[in-house]
Amino acid sequence: MKTNNGYFGEFGGIYLPPELKNVLLDLAKEYEKLKKQRKFQHELKELYKNYANRPSLLYLAERLSKEVGCKVYLKREDLNHTGAHKINNVVGQGLLAKHLGKKKVIAETGAGQHGVATATIAAYFGMNCDVYMGARDIEAQKPNVYRMKVLGAKVVPVSQGQGTLKDTIDVAIQGYIKEVEIAYYLLGSTVGPHPYPTMVRDFQKVIGEEIYAHLMKAEGRLPTAIIACVGGGSNATGAFYKFISKESVELVAVEPAGKGRLSGRHGLVLGTGKTGEIHGSRTLVMKNKDGMIKGSYSAASGLDYPGVSPELSMLKGNGRLTLGEATDKEAVNAFVKLSQLEGIIPALESAHAVAYLLKNRSKYKKSDVVVINLSGRGDKDVENVYEKLLRKK
Repeated sequence: MKTNNGYFGEFGGIYLPPELKNVLLDLAKEYEKLKKQRKFQHELKELYKNYANRPSLLYLAERLSKEVGCKVYLKREDLNHTGAHKINNVVGQGLLAKHLGKKKVIAETGAGQHGVATATIAAYFGMNCDVYMGARDIEAQKPNVYRMKVLGAKVVPVSQGQGTLKDTIDVAIQGYIKEVEIAYYLLGSTVGPHPYPTMVRDFQKVIGEEIYAHLMKAEGRLPTAIIACVGGGSNATGAFYKFISKESVELVAVEPAGKGRLSGRHGLVLGTGKTGEIHGSRTLVMKNKDGMIKGSYSAASGLDYPGVSPELSMLKGNGRLTLGEATDKEAVNAFVKLSQLEGIIPALESAHAVAYLLKNRSKYKKSDVVVINLSGRGDKDVENVYEKLLRKK
């Protein structure tokens, strides 16, 4: 799906001060040049294959299939180097930063997987690295904090606001503005100003391309549905993109319902959001009664964001998406269920997608083929889930 000057229908664009807007317009031009270069694409494919461990498996989950009554495949992004889909994007943007001659990368992170992936690629290319992370997320995701530090990154705590992903991006952008000449801002999801939603989508679309190729070989057919969790939207956009034009394939975007839709403590941006601006982009956002952006909530740090991909906002608007949701409790139950059925511990974020299928199993027939994008592994979540969430049940 083509964009028009960084817009996806009415969504997208650059809503930032002129000096930063000009930097991003220059970045967009450089990216458009580079992505057409055979050398850049060759380097990218080699890094995917020899460093990120692609293609990732499309795994037939036989016991889960029996449980829900249809054939279920898991796209095993959890098997990638660093344990999540995030490496796909940082390999691409890291390569871009290298070609631009940058000496440092700056990133934000929620659950820590993007931070770990960014620290990893910074180490690979010999760059300095600052990763901004919310104070609450640092406490909940200690293993990833330790990994970033071991990799040589400086982890910068953010305590302003709620100390979550929204606030972290605010502070990270401020840090980037101070070092814009030497640093590259490596945004982790399909959010923010142009060209980031397009770039991140381009680097993540390999997920859907592999699903298509593997499924055609294994089943000789398109999937009935692809299910993915949605925070900012990078893993969902990556999984969906190849199939947007294939109307027979249901694209299910599962958002965090947190404590429940009626509690007000959730992250149902596609489900309840209004058009607004956040972090330099026009998209769907969560607003309070005064029209101001309000805080989101999810026990899964990577889904705790009050905005969403402008491309997903457009797809929601034109009716291409099926919207789903899962509460913290449902996600924890799915986290445990998949672990005990398949011996695969998912990221708490990914468990939201599993939860959707578990509670909507009756909508799929035995002959249907459903793909869940398992966006990451749950090593980072085990302590938090076991000590804090399971004990509350």
